Amino acid sequence: MQTAKPGVSRTRQVVAAVIGNALEWYDFIVYGFLASIIARQFFPSDDEYASLLMALATFGVGFFMRPVGGILLGMYSDRKGRKAAMQLIIRLMTVSIALIAFAPNYAAIGMGAPLLIVVARMLQGFATGGEYASATAFLVESAPAHRKGLYGSWQLVGQCLAVFGGAAMVAAVTHFFSPDTLDLWGWRLPFVFGLLIGPVGLWIRRHMEDPEEFIEARKQATGPAPSLMQVVREHRRSILVSMGLACGATVSFYVVLVNMPTFAHKSLGLPLDQVLMVQMFAVALMTVVIPLSGLLSDRLGRRPVLMAFTLAFFVMVYPLYVWVAAAPSIERLLVMQVMLCTAIGGFFGPAPTALAEQFPIEVRSTGVSVAYNVAVMVFGGFAPLIVTWLTKVLGTPVAPSFYVLFACVLTLLGTYSMHEAPRAQKPLPFSKEVKP
Repeated sequence: MQTAKPGVSRTRQVVAAVIGNALEWYDFIVYGFLASIIARQFFPSDDEYASLLMALATFGVGFFMRPVGGILLGMYSDRKGRKAAMQLIIRLMTVSIALIAFAPNYAAIGMGAPLLIVVARMLQGFATGGEYASATAFLVESAPAHRKGLYGSWQLVGQCLAVFGGAAMVAAVTHFFSPDTLDLWGWRLPFVFGLLIGPVGLWIRRHMEDPEEFIEARKQATGPAPSLMQVVREHRRSILVSMGLACGATVSFYVVLVNMPTFAHKSLGLPLDQVLMVQMFAVALMTVVIPLSGLLSDRLGRRPVLMAFTLAFFVMVYPLYVWVAAAPSIERLLVMQVMLCTAIGGFFGPAPTALAEQFPIEVRSTGVSVAYNVAVMVFGGFAPLIVTWLTKVLGTPVAPSFYVLFACVLTLLGTYSMHEAPRAQKPLPFSKEVKP
């Protein structure tokens, strides 16, 4: 386990975690945006709808591996250190990106093509399963006591940067390449660009150091590290509450952010390149809101901020879907995405820190991994598949809002039941706290 070096500032620690996390999620997001093209290349079918469902189901397959990766990598993070876990995760993700970027299509190798995609998605799910908890624990433990909400919020800023970068790359190839060229090889370019995750991500995370807060907790620990069953048994309530907190966040992330371009293009008939531009603007706004709401939670507490923005999202989502579906246009979609992404950003800000604060440091990465990844697997992994199916079965483009409303109810219950950590006061100028 690495020991912290005095010369490593908090700012440098945060930058390392955020950039690495953004690179980590980039490829994950691009797959969602390019689902319709991947469907034609690797899951050909006479029925275009069935082909798309297969591609989206493969998107969900990776989520079965998330709890496995989250648990194993979470335990590894608690025992070996945050830095060691986050470096391992970068290596695993690089391999999965390469598999997708260079996989021959169905026309070239038949059934071997979809199998390669499934393997890549499973490996990707395994690695991503450990990323959220490790990065969240790292950021919260690196923060001064009165800024943990702000520091934890940068975890989701990294994810927003990934969504923004993924949307930008897909928008670029969609705009500059013809549909035939895009199907032939153009779709691979965003994945090839994502291979920068290897050298860049490893170099960045090599300069991270384990937080002093984590190191001190490990020094004070007596006896062997807790087993998985012990963590689940002793922190059952925290795990259930955290699952509720994560439910609304993960469903809104995949329905409103990841699946929206496919939904707006396929169900509403809007031009994909313009839809992606709307998505980029809304995500950019959300990226600004996240740290502001994280900072607000340091002043007001996690629960009030989480509750306010979740209720706002709950009230807006159905009317906005109905309004856009009644007369689909890029202008209406822009208004809808700006409003929803502002509410999501307000919830995202305090959420990582709130999850981390449900568990003690010595089991934090394991506890958050179990709760977060089970919630993501059950509610988020198949969200694009579920909303596509709901839209087809119910025959209404507002069907995705029903699933989001259900998830919001679970999040409101989790927020009401969560443990609220005491708010720390900002240290006085003459205090002896070491400045970053």
